Amino acid sequence: MRRTSLKMVHELARRSDRVVFIGSDLGPGTMEEFKQEFPDRYFMEGVAEMNMIGMAAGLAMEGFIPYVNTIATFLTRRCLEQTAIDLCMHNLPVRLIGNGGGLVYAPLGPTHMATDDFALMRSIPNMTIVSPSDAEEMKLVMTASLDYPGPIYVRLGKGGDPIIHNAGDEFNFGSAVPKTGPAGILIVSTGVMTGHCLAARDIIGEQGLDCAVLHFPTVKPLDEARLIEYAKSARLVVSVEEHSLIGGLGSAILESLNEHADTRALPMLRLGLPDRFSKIYGSQAEQLEFLELDAGGIAARVAAYVTANQLS
Repeated sequence: MRRTSLKMVHELARRSDRVVFIGSDLGPGTMEEFKQEFPDRYFMEGVAEMNMIGMAAGLAMEGFIPYVNTIATFLTRRCLEQTAIDLCMHNLPVRLIGNGGGLVYAPLGPTHMATDDFALMRSIPNMTIVSPSDAEEMKLVMTASLDYPGPIYVRLGKGGDPIIHNAGDEFNFGSAVPKTGPAGILIVSTGVMTGHCLAARDIIGEQGLDCAVLHFPTVKPLDEARLIEYAKSARLVVSVEEHSLIGGLGSAILESLNEHADTRALPMLRLGLPDRFSKIYGSQAEQLEFLELDAGGIAARVAAYVTANQLS
């Protein structure tokens, strides 16, 4: 997914001479072809992320469209004030591309695990947040980003994630993507977790429970209309995310449901990361299994909740 996003930045630079690339301490050779073709629009700023945001803001004020790429934790936590004041206060067209969303960098420990990025970016006015499900959807996101008027935060998966994007699926900022029709159990997700949810749906279906899966490639702004449409047919809403349970997609879904009388009393099960720093090391897949956020874990937790609350 990261490789796809950076290739698309190069493609967009061929379409518009306003596109510039700014990286921070990326690996040798990253965007080398871009650098060779557009040397005046390529910048590698080293370990200076906060300065990089200010630089991007300045370029945007001069009419450029900066695409900024580095590790997600450094792009969100470390640069929060600059992002709020330099970018979002002025509603500038800067695209922040965060490597290693969620638990991708779990082997490096909690300093590198972007498990609060949605919460941080959701709190800033004018910020749009997108989390594509796979490389194919990433292409659509990047294409749509070229003419988008304000700042965007893009959360990247690990790469090599299963392709779940269907040929007929479209991407529009602020629009959810139905993966199934409405059903009694509504599972909502974003990013690569939607693939796990589709697999969990198959497992749950074998137990006689009918589930819908609604994918939110845009976390902010949230597609409330589609959410409410699907929720009205459900007896349970389940949110699944590779993010803290505080301030992420599940929080956004719960806030939205609470604003509508028809869905205010609807039961909701939120699956995500607990409010604590990780004390174990391992791969993203190992962490998801430990946290019961892989397909089997999601299916088991949904089935247990349905049984315990007599919702079947």
